[in-house]
Amino acid sequence: MNTLKRILIIAPSWIGDTVAAQPLFMRLRQYHPEAVIDALAPPWVAAVLHAMPQINGEVLDNPFAHGQLRLRDRWALARQIKARAYDAAYVLPNSLKSALIPFLAGIPLRVGFTGESRYGLINLRHTLDQTATPLQVERYAILAEQPGTALPRPLPYPQLDVDAAAVQETLQNLGLKISPAPVIFCPGAEFGPAKRWPEKHFAALARTLVDQGTPVWLLGSKKDAPVGEEIVRLSEGAARNLCGVTNLAQAVHLLAMARHVVTNDSGLMHVTAALGTPLTALFGSSSPGYTPPLSDKAQVISLKLECSPCFKRECPLGHLNCLNKIEPAQVAASITP
Repeated sequence: MNTLKRILIIAPSWIGDTVAAQPLFMRLRQYHPEAVIDALAPPWVAAVLHAMPQINGEVLDNPFAHGQLRLRDRWALARQIKARAYDAAYVLPNSLKSALIPFLAGIPLRVGFTGESRYGLINLRHTLDQTATPLQVERYAILAEQPGTALPRPLPYPQLDVDAAAVQETLQNLGLKISPAPVIFCPGAEFGPAKRWPEKHFAALARTLVDQGTPVWLLGSKKDAPVGEEIVRLSEGAARNLCGVTNLAQAVHLLAMARHVVTNDSGLMHVTAALGTPLTALFGSSSPGYTPPLSDKAQVISLKLECSPCFKRECPLGHLNCLNKIEPAQVAASITP
């Protein structure tokens, strides 16, 4: 492949997937060191891309929600992108719609998996080999190679860069103290309740930590705020609920300065791992064999029951034993002293 000067990334719509894509960006930077790399991304993942030095150009706003075609608007955005004269686009989502804008913009090289019958829209097509690339991070990274080529290993871990001054500004704006360093819980999971450790367990763990003199903060989106409030109630006020209070950039700053993070399998789990913060990741219906936290400081707790991973949004058996039976004391023992 010739050296590329201008590259556009069509980014995923999920925070965790966006973090998992960073080793691809690292490889593109290695292969095309002089390239300007921009990303087209939904606004809710932009903060993660801004923390990646490989995205050395702009993060452009992708205004299209999941499932929206809005062909006229896509055509208008494609005309704007055409003026930027990209040499190549790397299309990370597998949907047909995600490949439309690079095609309509006339970007000459359009790289991605064949996906939803995207023949013509993608003109450098990869075929997914689940055996050769079992991890999500590997499936993105292989796009930097020629189709049919083995993935060079080892892959670097994702690594987000955070400015210390920005962390201090976030703490000040939210009225938070850096000492003693908190343990942060991320009790949400966008996918569904089968990925969420029970509120009563988070609450019991919060009481244990606060009794030991460690503050506990809860981080998540506005959708997670009711879960956070229930943990606060069950813990008798031991935890501080910041779910829905921070934006993603501020959440990144807080995760970067935490003593330890306890998290479900979620986007914030991957952010924490990429920040190098010690973490305990709790897996229920999903599999650490596909989307593990990529960090030497990560511990995974998974009971590996016969019924898991089932990859369901809700427990099909009605008991959620894969998470209910992970005891707070077991998680407490994993937390960095």
